[in-house]
Amino acid sequence: MYSSPWELTQALEDEGYLIDQETATTLFLALSLHKPCLIEGPAGVGKTQLAIALAKAECRKLIRLQCYEGLDITKALYDWNYAKQLLRLQLAKTDDWDKIKLDLFSEEFLLSRPLLKSIRSDDPVLLLIDELDKSDEEFESFLLELLAEQQVTIPEMGTITSKSNPIVILTSNNSRDFSDALRRRCIHIYLTYPTLEREMSILNSQVPDLAEHLIQEVCEFVAKVRKLPLQKLPSVSESIDFACALKALQKEHVNYSDLLGILNVLLKYPKDMVLLQERLKKWESEEKVRMS
Repeated sequence: MYSSPWELTQALEDEGYLIDQETATTLFLALSLHKPCLIEGPAGVGKTQLAIALAKAECRKLIRLQCYEGLDITKALYDWNYAKQLLRLQLAKTDDWDKIKLDLFSEEFLLSRPLLKSIRSDDPVLLLIDELDKSDEEFESFLLELLAEQQVTIPEMGTITSKSNPIVILTSNNSRDFSDALRRRCIHIYLTYPTLEREMSILNSQVPDLAEHLIQEVCEFVAKVRKLPLQKLPSVSESIDFACALKALQKEHVNYSDLLGILNVLLKYPKDMVLLQERLKKWESEEKVRMS
């Protein structure tokens, strides 16, 4: 356990994740209070990477549950090995149904899914429930027991309590809101796009041999792009890819007139590309006027 937010910050930086003071303090409190941490924000701002870096810093096994529409307990918590149960029935030498039933719903036939694996693990784990907003409200309600008491209930076997008190991180891209009951059980962090200075630090750590002036130009350009009404704003990871693309093409500057093919690394939708290309012409004209 870390003695201060600063110590947590250093541990995450050692794993290549740069975190601001406010986020580090909130995350430190979530760990200290043994509370689940709900991390919200736009796609690509580093929510999942924060959980991964924390698992490495804590030397914990990462167990990840990727959420999606229609996710239910048979994929998230547990299921029964029906083929093996059927074989057991066929081989049964007794007509005592009560005895057979107890045998069928025993440990031998239980299939553990991510949530149950995290609860039953003997080793320290970090449970990442990724993009929870993609699941439905019924599944969200199902999680409340786990989040509040670090236990789950299997009707055929009873309540199973956590062995190693996993760190629980939930992430959301804000495609829907959550219930008060879920929020009440979590410490909340909201991540947004980094400041210019922090994004420069991130690029400097991820692409260390890139010229300092080019890092600044990339970050300033991406910051301008994020102010446009795009369907998907470029994420930090796409900012890094954009910088790497310029490096691969041996570009020394971000020239508005010389980005053909490179913008595809930064943007993902054709209509966003058209909008940016139109805006580039305007920016280029403004740049020429400023330089004249």
